[in-house]
Amino acid sequence: MGQMIEIRRPDGSTCPAYSSLDDAPVGAPGLVLIQEWWGLNEQIKKTADRFAKAGYRVLVPDLYRGKLASDADEASHMMGALNFIDAAGQDIQGSVDHLRAGSMRCAVGGFCMGGALTLLSALRVKGVDAGACFYGIPPKAVANLREMKVPLVLHFASKDDWCTPALVDTVEGDLRESASRFELYRYDADHAFMNEARPEVYDAKCALLAWDRTLRFLERTLTG
Repeated sequence: MGQMIEIRRPDGSTCPAYSSLDDAPVGAPGLVLIQEWWGLNEQIKKTADRFAKAGYRVLVPDLYRGKLASDADEASHMMGALNFIDAAGQDIQGSVDHLRAGSMRCAVGGFCMGGALTLLSALRVKGVDAGACFYGIPPKAVANLREMKVPLVLHFASKDDWCTPALVDTVEGDLRESASRFELYRYDADHAFMNEARPEVYDAKCALLAWDRTLRFLERTLTG
C-alpha cells in the first residue's frame, strides 16, 4: 500500500504524488504512472500498487492536485484545463528525477489521458528509458511521433471512438518512421478496457493480455 508524498519539480515548486516506492526492492527500475482523466483515484492507486508488486518503484503524480471528476463531463473539463506541456515538463519530469535517484532506469506509462501524456513524455522528458501507452494519443501539434527514440509498447481498442482505428493507423505509421523500437497491439474491446472499476467497458481477457505484454516489455527494456 502506497502513500502520498511531495516531489520537487524542475521549477522548484512541488507536486503531490502517490508513492509505491517502498513496495519494490531498492534499486529496482522506476515507473511514473499517469492517471486517466478522472484524477488520482483509488483505481490508479491500485494499479500503481500492482506494478510495485511486480517489482517496480512507482510514482503517480497528482496532475489535478487532489481534484477528482465525478462524471465524464467534469473529467473532460478538467482534462481540457490541464496544461499538458507543464504536466510533462514539470510534474512528470520531477517524478522521473525523483525515481532516478534510486533507480538506474525509468519508464513512463499511463491510461487514456495518461496514455497521451506517456507519448508526450517519452518525447520531451529527460531520463525516460521506455514508455507504456494505453489507449491515448497526444495532439500532433505538441508531439511529432516521428521523432520518437525510446522503445514503446502501445495498446489500443478497436471499438474506441477517441483513439479510433484510423488514428491508431496514423500513430503506427509515424512510429514506423521513427527510431523507436515499438510494439503496438490492438484489442477487440472498448476504450478503457483495462479499468476494472468500470464494468461497462472492462474486458478481463484483454486486460490480462495487455498487462502480461507490458510486464514482458518492461522486463526486457529496463532489466534485460
